[in-house]
Amino acid sequence: MDTVKNELFAYVKENTFKETDTLQSDTKIFVEGIFDSMGFALLLDFLETKFQIQAEDSDLVEENFESIDAIAEFIQKKNPALV
Repeated sequence: MDTVKNELFAYVKENTFKETDTLQSDTKIFVEGIFDSMGFALLLDFLETKFQIQAEDSDLVEENFESIDAIAEFIQKKNPALV
């Protein structure tokens, strides 16, 4: 799980215009304005490519993507072999 979270941290830090020095694994990335709707679309593309998962429409709920912790858990559900 640590490897997945490290990949997510790196992606978020590289793909936002917001300051990320205080970014924690439980930081609400949309509430804090780190990502917006375009950032979310790009994040989904990254997740599907990097972690070889497919997000269904029913997966596109805030709880799955609100923080790095939540995204890592989502990845684990979709592809348990990665974690």
